Amino acid sequence: RFTRHAYGLDSIQEVDFGSISDLTPEALAGAQSTIANIRLWDYRPIKDTYAQIQEIRTYYEFVDVDVDRYYVDGTYRQVTLSSREMATDQLQSRTWVNEHLQFTHGYGLVMSPVNEVTPDGLPELWIRDLPPHTVPGLEITRPEIYYGEKTDNYVFVNSTIEEFDYPSGDQNMTTTYQGQGGVLLDSPIKRAAFAYRFGDASVFLSEYVTSESRAMIYRNIHQRVRRVAPFLLYDSDPYLVIVDGRLVWVQDAYTVTDAYPYSEPYQGRFNYIRNSVKVAIDAYHGDMTFYVVDHQDPLIQAYQAIFPILFTPWEEMPEELSAHLRYPEGLFLIQAQMNNTYHMQDPTVFYNKEDLWAVAHEMYAGNEQPMEPYYVIMRLPDSQEEEFILIQPFTPANKQNMVAWMAVRSDGEQYGKLLLYKFPKQELVYGPLQIEARIDQEPAISGQLSLWAQRGSQVIRGNLLVIPIDHSLLYVEPLYIQAETGRLPELKRVIVSSGDRVIMDESLEQALAGLHREPTAPPEEPAPPETRGIHELALSAMEHYERARQYLQQGDWAGYGTELEAMQRDLEALAAATE
Repeated sequence: RFTRHAYGLDSIQEVDFGSISDLTPEALAGAQSTIANIRLWDYRPIKDTYAQIQEIRTYYEFVDVDVDRYYVDGTYRQVTLSSREMATDQLQSRTWVNEHLQFTHGYGLVMSPVNEVTPDGLPELWIRDLPPHTVPGLEITRPEIYYGEKTDNYVFVNSTIEEFDYPSGDQNMTTTYQGQGGVLLDSPIKRAAFAYRFGDASVFLSEYVTSESRAMIYRNIHQRVRRVAPFLLYDSDPYLVIVDGRLVWVQDAYTVTDAYPYSEPYQGRFNYIRNSVKVAIDAYHGDMTFYVVDHQDPLIQAYQAIFPILFTPWEEMPEELSAHLRYPEGLFLIQAQMNNTYHMQDPTVFYNKEDLWAVAHEMYAGNEQPMEPYYVIMRLPDSQEEEFILIQPFTPANKQNMVAWMAVRSDGEQYGKLLLYKFPKQELVYGPLQIEARIDQEPAISGQLSLWAQRGSQVIRGNLLVIPIDHSLLYVEPLYIQAETGRLPELKRVIVSSGDRVIMDESLEQALAGLHREPTAPPEEPAPPETRGIHELALSAMEHYERARQYLQQGDWAGYGTELEAMQRDLEALAAATE
């Protein structure tokens, strides 16, 4: 009981999912908002794709890819985005002036919807290029990034050297900092102090640094928040948000202790945790606001009493920012792992570990690994509208079938509410690894994957997502192709599975349509090749070729593979007859 409270497991609402029903066309039609937000772009390959098509210059770098949601044209859409930060270690000329006075900041970001693909297999960009070109509703008025995840060096702004802003054709655009970030160097004593601090005499001697210049230090947001409040534990994945045209980082912070009574420690580090603080960091000014989002946490109450000026009530957070708060993956994964054991509340069952669970596993890059929690926009069972949630599937320990899935909500007043959906124990519900195995056993799919590999391309299988739709399950896995000589993954196929069928097609819509298409009847067994003449064999081969083309256009890979095999038999017989 104490462990469940220490990790917030006692607030989980358990729900029986009920028997798994067939995914009908009517159910799919009623879940179009969910389907329109199924994430086809895995954050790992899309990071490489962003780098190839949007880094623009070698000194820019996309450090991480985040998942968020925005209203675009009045529609709730899930997106991936990444900030374009300055990597001074990639400058061709690494002089003191370049690194500390001129190349001072990153610029803008790239954003794309999670489910849209261009004809070339690339993401459809909603924010791109320099200066940022955006779709309506996502305008950016202050794209400069002086504080970020890559900004590890100190810089001086408002010097006599104009700062590089962004490249434009063969020219470079310049700017002068207009914010309040950093320390004003308005006295020789301050300049001397910073020269001593950095061990760099150029700070004091440089003719470019004036009394109007400002020294920016601790610009890396991971380091910055820890300098202000080292007593909090910080999440490893801050994310960028567009707020009224400005760029703001959101950093989740936790209160933890190892002194909670009768609670099991997590990896020997702590035995109590709450996500009590959200830190908003302005990417231009560097201002930090520590918002308290869990007023019931006794630890944050104590810290507020000690540092009353540091913390700000959640109610004062701008609505444009609070709309983008998301439950952190780090905390959710900790709760999921602790719940694998502590969902058992019967003392005998708990003592004997009779119902021990594990986080579901999947295959990625040829290796089996625990499945990461993933954000989706979907309508929960018995809910009336789609919302932004985080999902984690579970299997029994040392088994592959799925036994439950946990979700946590992030929108509005529902923020932080945990739900655990349990499957009937008497029914087999396929787990992610079992679906991966079924994909590998599908002849048309495995044959196509082998064909791509033989042509010198690398096949990347993305995250296998389990999407609950009403009381059915839809499994979705994207496929990317990447040339051996480059790092530009392109989305080429989507695999879906539900019930006993596994379908691969060029798009999610085509694959879903294939789930309910009647299987193609196998062709009649042809006469033995040796009884047919050369002309008859040639005509038969042409007929099989034409049928294969038709199946290919329809996305019927099973029929396509069957016709290719029949054509191969005819061609082999034709070759033997003409020897």
